[in-house]
Amino acid sequence: MERHDQVPEIAMEWIRDGKEVVLATVIETWGSAPRPVGSQLVISSEMEIEGSVSGGCVEGAVVAEAMDSLADGHCRVLEFGVSDDEAFSVGLACGGTIHVIVEPVGVGTGPTQETIAEICAARRKRQAIALRIDLATWCRRLQAARGDGQGDPVFSSGSRIEGSEFVLVHVPPLKLVVVGAVHIAQPLLKIARLAGYSTVLVDPRDSFATQSRFPGEIIMTDWPDEALAILGLDARTAVVTLTHDPKLDDPAIRSVLDSEAFYLGCLGSRRTHEKRMQRLADSGVPRALIDERVHAPVGLDIGAASPAEIAVAIMAEITASLRNPGHSR
Repeated sequence: MERHDQVPEIAMEWIRDGKEVVLATVIETWGSAPRPVGSQLVISSEMEIEGSVSGGCVEGAVVAEAMDSLADGHCRVLEFGVSDDEAFSVGLACGGTIHVIVEPVGVGTGPTQETIAEICAARRKRQAIALRIDLATWCRRLQAARGDGQGDPVFSSGSRIEGSEFVLVHVPPLKLVVVGAVHIAQPLLKIARLAGYSTVLVDPRDSFATQSRFPGEIIMTDWPDEALAILGLDARTAVVTLTHDPKLDDPAIRSVLDSEAFYLGCLGSRRTHEKRMQRLADSGVPRALIDERVHAPVGLDIGAASPAEIAVAIMAEITASLRNPGHSR
């Protein structure tokens, strides 16, 4: 997972290093705002930054306000208008307006370090948690969260204004489990991390699943069904099987079909997939469930040929499943 998706964790990392920290969060948007509500930027007392609250057009002003908040201990609500010229420079058709709150952690009216640590702990446990911030008094409270109650709550953070409060919902990080240490897995794992996923590679074949082929990757050499049971498959998890080997792919597929995972994609031709469906049906898996849940041949049809292009197609289909559940396969 890329660092821009780990703002609370980075805040705690810097605090442990003895630095002061400020959080900036988008709380409202109008027009073509560059970043959605709930987007965060973390700033250290040494002027380090991670994350973003815009496409780059207001970050400088936010950093300046962050330094002032450390000095005076006051949280503040900032309003920025993004001009049409600035919007065009960050890829938008027209401008918009954003409201951003700036909060010095552990200073004055800002959140306590303990509050940020509790958020990080919930994320480690893959639990959604909401921080309710009273914008008039800057009082805060944490509560369990399941999103915004509109559509599938797992796929939207649901951060929003409610009366005098801003509700900042932290959902568990996205996770991608790749079964099969094959060539396509190499670019796929990298692309997934860039898209904000934590990644795990599963393959019991020692000659395939090596650090020399996948440097720095988390690798599990358990059998896929055992590995998936250990990892857990919640509704923020996607699984891709790439081995073509029924001994490896089929147990993994059956595990995912019984889970909340939002995406299951399986590599192979249509003929290979037809054989796969027959095997699963023969083992008692309803054909309708296979048709509903399995994306195969895996990836959007973009004419991909190379391993890297196939990885792009797979990640595109995962994204479509995440952002537009029920899209046509």
